[in-house]
Amino acid sequence: MDTLLSARALMGLSLAFHTFFTPLGIGLPLLLCIAEGLGLWRKDNRYRELARAWAPVVGLLFAVGAVSGTVLSFELGLLWPRFMEEAGGIIGMPFSLEGFAFFTEAIFLAVYIYGWDRLAPTVHWLASVPLALSAALSAVFVISANAWMNAPDGFRVVDGQIVDVNPWDAMANAAWAHQALHGTLASYVVTGFAVAGAYAWLTWRRKPVLHPRLAIDVAMAMAAVAIVLQIVTGDFAARRVAELQPAKFAAMEGQYETQAGAPLRIGGIPRDGEVRYAIEIPKGLSILTYRDPDAVVVGLNEIPEEDRPNELLTHLFFQLMVGSGFAMLGIALWYWFLRWRRRLAWPLRTPLRSALIVAGFLSFFALQAGWFVTEFGRQPWVIYGYLRTADAVTAREGIDAIFILFTAIYVVVSVGLVVALLRWPHGRRGDHAPAFPGGAREAADVP
Repeated sequence: MDTLLSARALMGLSLAFHTFFTPLGIGLPLLLCIAEGLGLWRKDNRYRELARAWAPVVGLLFAVGAVSGTVLSFELGLLWPRFMEEAGGIIGMPFSLEGFAFFTEAIFLAVYIYGWDRLAPTVHWLASVPLALSAALSAVFVISANAWMNAPDGFRVVDGQIVDVNPWDAMANAAWAHQALHGTLASYVVTGFAVAGAYAWLTWRRKPVLHPRLAIDVAMAMAAVAIVLQIVTGDFAARRVAELQPAKFAAMEGQYETQAGAPLRIGGIPRDGEVRYAIEIPKGLSILTYRDPDAVVVGLNEIPEEDRPNELLTHLFFQLMVGSGFAMLGIALWYWFLRWRRRLAWPLRTPLRSALIVAGFLSFFALQAGWFVTEFGRQPWVIYGYLRTADAVTAREGIDAIFILFTAIYVVVSVGLVVALLRWPHGRRGDHAPAFPGGAREAADVP
């Protein structure tokens, strides 16, 4: 591989690893807060026992996110020195604020984990509120930097020099709102479906876990709310992309020709300037994007060829992301319909149990696909409209060897972490004493 491809592959691999585990580190604190809060409200210790069982996982994921995030910060400087030179003084503030949120999260995570049986129940639950909030703020601040790469603001270029830098304008760029909403909600989608899927799998394998039916209910409540909001914010995000990055939007939708009343394409494979095998809904794209059936949508052919993203990868990952999102919505509706009609059998019947397990995998896949769309769709730019990716890469060689080494490391670490996540928080029923006096485990929870 040449240097550019090796650097992109290594950065992409590191980002994929980071974004595979950190969504759980963002979403689980909120799930802890919800579960323990329900326990206090309903005076039901089972919810709080679940929160106590999940708390060590948050600590594990916090450590993993800290390490993988540090690796990424080093890679930015080593692989993309020109980018850091141009962007460091403009977009440094969100990273500083993220550091503040990180340390806040660390403090309250320690209080939460070591405060069981030491703090009053209400005080202990209150510690989970800043924990969940700081985890979300960490994501919001980091996403601000990525949003700036898609919609750079807060500076001017005069005679090739960056002047009039305004860090606040850079952080509050035009892409921040929709990316922060969509990206943070994705963490809650992943957490809800992943936890429900994990419990469905563990009960299918007849593993002794704590209150599985209650755990799936709590997780699916988060998943159902989050996936609905995710689809709503996804519509908002797509319309903003059409405004801010028309080339990315055209590639996402497979729109080659500038057209009034553009059709919405479902599926299909871009090839030779057209999308083959797609299902087309007449005027659907114009309606969804501009709320006008006759609105004009800019096509890829309006964009200079050297400024176009890879339309095949951008379109396919976008379609897979959207398809996965609606599949998860369907599974959530199915689950809660059965729950509402009191027809939810326990142990779970095979079709629904299998659907929950699949939804757990789909949540991770959809999140990764979304980030692929974000990054592939911005190419060939690292700072959209200002700095090309090829001009930002390092000149040093030998990155392909580092890529192979990191691939092996990430595979080993990922397998170990997945095994730990499936085994550590559940344990055997005798391993989890009641968090507070009066806690009960119900026989109905046993699969």
